[in-house]
Order: sequence, then C-alpha cells, then structure tokens
Amino acid sequence: MMKLLNICNSKLFLAASLCGLAACASTPQPQKPNPTRSTVVAAPAPATAAAPTSVPVAAAYIIGPGDTVQVFVWRNPELSSTVPVRPDGKVSTPLVEDMVAVGKTPTQLARDIEKVLGEYVKSPQVNVIVTQPLSAFSQVKVIGQVVKPESLPYHEGMTVLDALLSVGGLAPYAAGNRAKVVRMQGGKEIQIDVNLGKILDKGDMTQNLKLQPGDVIVVPETRF
Repeated sequence: MMKLLNICNSKLFLAASLCGLAACASTPQPQKPNPTRSTVVAAPAPATAAAPTSVPVAAAYIIGPGDTVQVFVWRNPELSSTVPVRPDGKVSTPLVEDMVAVGKTPTQLARDIEKVLGEYVKSPQVNVIVTQPLSAFSQVKVIGQVVKPESLPYHEGMTVLDALLSVGGLAPYAAGNRAKVVRMQGGKEIQIDVNLGKILDKGDMTQNLKLQPGDVIVVPETRF
C-alpha cells in the first residue's frame, strides 16, 4: 500500500514539474536591444532660399545708385546676369564693363548694352528689369506738417492719398489745402498744387494725383 502511494506521489510531482516548465516556456521574454543596430534619423531638408521679389516699376523709371537690375540677353544665358548699380552709377556685366546706368530708363540701358554686345554677338537682344528699386530716385518723400515725415518706397500706381496714409495723415496744424508736389521734369523743377483737405474731407479724387519716383510732397503749416 505504501509503495502504491509513493508511486502516485511521484507521478503527481512529475506532472507539476512539467506544467511549470511549459508555463515558463510560454511566457514571452523581453528582447534585449541590439547594440549593433543604430537608429537613423533623417536630416531636416535644407531651407530653400526665397527668390528675390521684383517690385513693379514704371517704364519711365529712372535707374539710380543702389538699384538692382537683371540683364537678360536672349539666347545667351552666359551673358545674362543680375547686378547692383554701384555708387558711381555704373554696372558691369559679361563683356560689358563700367556701363553708366544712372539716369537711364531700363529700356535705354538695354539699348546701350546691345551696342556694346554687338561687337561680340550677332544682333543681341537685351531686356533690363529693375528687380529691387532702392535708390533715392525710386522714393517719394513726404515732408512738413504730417504725423511721420519720411521717405517711402515708390510703387507703380502710387497716389498722393497712398503716401499720406503711409505717413499717418496730416498733423494738427497742417494746411492741407496748400500742399504741393515738387517734381523734376525735363531737368526742371515744377510744383503741382494739391488740396489734401478736399481728398480727406470730401473724397474729391480729382485731387488724388498719381505720383512719380522722386516726387516730394510738401505740406505747409497753417497761417495764424
């Protein structure tokens, strides 16, 4: 009888041991990190430089020092370039050195460059674009009795009202009805009367004169 009990106990112990081993085998083991595997982090894409913005200018725009011009030679990309107008008023492009640019319109400068390139290229066709008008010739000045007298960058279609709003309007003692626009025309200074009071108080747009690069708006003080 004792022998039979010992045999039963041995079988139960063996069965329990086998169940324990099976449970251990089924339990997932945590994976150790592989030291040889490296995580690759993608480098951020390089920032793309913004293309220079081109400010529209009138066909009669007069080039001045500080402007940047794009010289495009048709069918000759190696002769095309974008260059600044130097303080001496000149530009240099491939095959064209020290060309006077100040005081010329883009069309006039293009024709002058064509004459020089004609010595090297058959029938060159040149187009000149002012991409960054930064010279004093491309500014409009507002002086006198306004809130913030300053120089403003000129843009195509700019009017007296545009300039006046940009400087904060008239000062308390401004004589807006006696304002003037001083302009160089044909090498001579002319003065154009502008009644700012009619523009601001009555909405009279006949007084809203279109400006040109280099204009100076003068707002005098009220007479007491």
